[in-house]
Amino acid sequence: MDVSIRTPRLTLRQPLLDDAARVARFLDNFAVSGNLARVPYPYRLSDAKAWLRTWRPDRPASETAFMIDLEGEGAIGNVGFHRDIEGTVLGYWLAQPFWNRGLMSEAVRAAVDWYFENTAAMSVGSGVFHFNKASLAIQKKMGFAEIGTSMRLCLARGEEVRHIDTELTRAAWLAHRPVAQESTK
Repeated sequence: MDVSIRTPRLTLRQPLLDDAARVARFLDNFAVSGNLARVPYPYRLSDAKAWLRTWRPDRPASETAFMIDLEGEGAIGNVGFHRDIEGTVLGYWLAQPFWNRGLMSEAVRAAVDWYFENTAAMSVGSGVFHFNKASLAIQKKMGFAEIGTSMRLCLARGEEVRHIDTELTRAAWLAHRPVAQESTK
């Protein structure tokens, strides 16, 4: 789906081939790619271009990705959905210079809100490699629950790694949505 989402600090938008240089720069960092299942390391410009060429605006919600743009910076990460053996899965990454600012939580919340508002899905899966505590904290803040563990190939590490599998149900999403505060002015 060709969609753009605005948050207080970010714009989530369709990936473009013009993003290739920034994607390659940020994913050619083992601190980032070593946390992701489907990203090789080293990560080259040709990898970014090949990945970006796969994105089309006519994809269904279950296969929609968003580049994360920070005003004044440009693309700093990605959040999106893809099909997996368990169904639709949320995946995301953020460039290391932008960690620890709450930006990924903001982007994940916006993407998950969009997904449940635009589909009839009862749940969405996700997960993290066992050592990625920051990403697991983001998921728990959104209402994701741990549902088990599995072994997943991490291309950057070249090995199978223990993965904590998570799931967010529609009911948990509704329970964790921030309540709009009425102005007292």
